[in-house]
Amino acid sequence: RFETERLAVTLLDTPGHADFAPEAERVMPVIDCALLLVSGTDGVQGHTLTLWRLLQHYGVPVVLFFNKMDLPGADRAALLADARTALSDRCAALDDAESVALSSEALLEHFLNTGALDDALAADAVAKRELFPCLFGSARQLDGIDELLRALEHLAPVPVYPAELSARVYQIAHDPQGNRLTFLKVTGGTLAVRSAVCCHRPDGEPLEAKVTQLRLYSGAEFEAVQQVPAGDVCAALGLSGLLAGDTLGDAAPDRGAALEPVMSYCIRLPADLDPQLALPKLRLLEEEEPQLRMVWDARLREIRVQLMGAVQLEILQSLIRMRFGWDVTFDTGRISYRETIAAPVEGVGHFEPLRHYAEVHLILAPLPQGSGLVFDTVCSEDVLDRNWQRLILTHLQEKQHLGVLTGSPVTDLRITLAAGRAHLKHTEGGDFRQATYRAVRQGLMQAENILLEPWYDFTLEVPAPLVGRALSDVQRMGGETEPPQTMGEMTMLTGRAPVSAMRNYAREVTAYTRGTGQLQCVFRGYAPCADQASVVEAAGYDPERDVDNPPDSVFCEHGAGVTVKWQDVPARAHVESGLRLGEPEEKEESAGPDRSRGERYAGTLAQDKELMAIFERTYGPVKQRAFQPPRPPRRPESSPEPDKRHIRPQKGGEEYLLVDGYNIIFAWDDLKAVARDNLDAARKQLCDLLCNYQGVRKCHVIVVFDAYKVKGGLGSVEKYHNIHVVYTKEAETADAYIEK
Repeated sequence: RFETERLAVTLLDTPGHADFAPEAERVMPVIDCALLLVSGTDGVQGHTLTLWRLLQHYGVPVVLFFNKMDLPGADRAALLADARTALSDRCAALDDAESVALSSEALLEHFLNTGALDDALAADAVAKRELFPCLFGSARQLDGIDELLRALEHLAPVPVYPAELSARVYQIAHDPQGNRLTFLKVTGGTLAVRSAVCCHRPDGEPLEAKVTQLRLYSGAEFEAVQQVPAGDVCAALGLSGLLAGDTLGDAAPDRGAALEPVMSYCIRLPADLDPQLALPKLRLLEEEEPQLRMVWDARLREIRVQLMGAVQLEILQSLIRMRFGWDVTFDTGRISYRETIAAPVEGVGHFEPLRHYAEVHLILAPLPQGSGLVFDTVCSEDVLDRNWQRLILTHLQEKQHLGVLTGSPVTDLRITLAAGRAHLKHTEGGDFRQATYRAVRQGLMQAENILLEPWYDFTLEVPAPLVGRALSDVQRMGGETEPPQTMGEMTMLTGRAPVSAMRNYAREVTAYTRGTGQLQCVFRGYAPCADQASVVEAAGYDPERDVDNPPDSVFCEHGAGVTVKWQDVPARAHVESGLRLGEPEEKEESAGPDRSRGERYAGTLAQDKELMAIFERTYGPVKQRAFQPPRPPRRPESSPEPDKRHIRPQKGGEEYLLVDGYNIIFAWDDLKAVARDNLDAARKQLCDLLCNYQGVRKCHVIVVFDAYKVKGGLGSVEKYHNIHVVYTKEAETADAYIEK
């Protein structure tokens, strides 16, 4: 923290190495302006382009400072031309008034009228990213530093903050005493000690927290304060559970990181250290560096971590030694793949062990590359209450869903809730978690899955005689190149290639160019893997043996939970989404009359083997038959032949099921055995079973018990949980009541 004559500045200094680009990205949503440093001897490099794209992604105003201008080879004109070509044609030297004026119509009009630049208009152009001021100097010699500070005073944007409290978390750290520090920027209102705030997580429900202390840090020193106004950066204590990217109050949700690590390494712990005991401590480092993504592989009993490169690997190794005293090593690393699907599918998940119930139907549809995961719902609230729908969407967001080819995370999918069902009595929150996870996996198991691999954008500089070798290498790696550009004795190639092919290519370049060549790689994104079959075979992943991500469902049979294989789940589902993926729509004019609700209900009874068996034991075999129109009445032979009649579709109303209670009890062996000892217990057990049945079928259940022998009985109708229980009056049988 420092102040100039006109400005109070909080400087967030991020690491400059390419391996630590995610740290630079985390501060971009909270900064008002970025100062981008470019080496005067090297010019715009691959990492400069990475940072530039990130700043563009977050819409951050930028001021460029070309450093090391005191060294041989630093050419101001060439650097400016390089920046205008590689970054933006709106890059302009600040001491060149004409170039600055050309960046904005308002600036140009004022310059033509007055012959001078207006600071307010220039600052507005910087804020709108219409102008990128360029300054030159040498930090070591303090050359150009005064001009830089004056430029920041006059051109740095000054945001206007709202009155409502809002803040954005950008870093998690721990002080020497072990206190958890949540670094954030207040983007609205005033944050005070002991104030309760609403915290928003991108992957979960809002939570309430209370600030216990506020610190204004400057380097390693800090000052404890009672409140922090909008625009300031501080460290808060008491906000446990929050991570970088979370927001407080009315702040807009985080957009998500644009950079992703492309390599995964196994942490090899000391022999006497249990990996499962070490994992909770390593999770503390993951809070500070979310891109690490510590993953516990239960099958191999190993901890894997995702990193950007070798330098970050060395830093992590040193940090673990300093923080926990462990000497760890890493394996050679493997590529971090992703998975997606080629066409929409419907996934069904059912979870119904004893006294639990939930069913979820999801539509998984592919999205364009780079879209990530999108969650939505088209389920009617008449089918599933809104609170259950919100819970399902929360469960979709809270977990990293794995594909079925290599167990890699899925991406570029829209997952839509189409239908679901809960039980009034037996459904709990955890039931929908299980049903949701199983629905995703069941959908992936039946989909056409595509393996995605990471790609680099590369820039390769080699001596002109070696261009043929370089082009041959890129072609062998399955990459693509633009036409070569000659730069004196060197030739520059730009193109794209898979990370798996280029991960060790920098060493080859150094070898065959004898140190004169240079390779720079920037993560481009994910694309379909060219050698999917061999990668999947090498991974050896069996999705049906992944106990943490089962595709099968659990149904209730004979009072116990039974696991049903994923391919058999749709046929046993209790609710339909109404979607027919891949089936041609029938033409309305060729369709027959709609099936009545009663006929559809007969179909569902046939699927319920237990209840069907009860009916057959009670009433004999039940013969299924399709709807037949009534025969026309007989007419005298002299009567003319009647016209063909149009049978109107019957509109189904609400569905009712009437049950003769004692018939069912004495036809069901289990209930009959209970009735021998206690008839009341048998009646209650039957009513409990019918309550469950009503929760599944969503029909109106009325169970009727004979009471016709009760002298003076007037009959009664009682509500038992979600069904009705009827006791008939004197001289009225259950059959008579049901027929009536």
